Amino acid sequence: QVQLVESGGGVVQAGGSLRLSCAASGSISSFNTMGWYRQAPGKQRELVAAITSAGSTNYADSVKGRFTISRDNAKNTVYLQMNSLKPDDTAVYYCHLDYWFRGSRFSSWGQGTQVTVSS
Repeated sequence: QVQLVESGGGVVQAGGSLRLSCAASGSISSFNTMGWYRQAPGKQRELVAAITSAGSTNYADSVKGRFTISRDNAKNTVYLQMNSLKPDDTAVYYCHLDYWFRGSRFSSWGQGTQVTVSS
């Protein structure tokens, strides 16, 4: 019922910044959590950052102090501001939404956007 489209990925030098966007289309009653995951070659997909309906956030230890997740309700968009990027941040970043619609719980994944950090 919801489509997620990521954008903002690209190639950046170590120490640089990128801002990822995830635009949601469709209908939800309420969302539980919106988050960003990433998957690097040969590694498991991991949670990078998440934000709840109450506005609380949590981050992977590896990105604390560098990444910030936020949500613009008017635009139905979640952002991930990534600063002080490191080569280890190189991965495909996926947006994820866990939400309620008409009494049922759903989850949706975006198709991913590539982030490459060069040293």
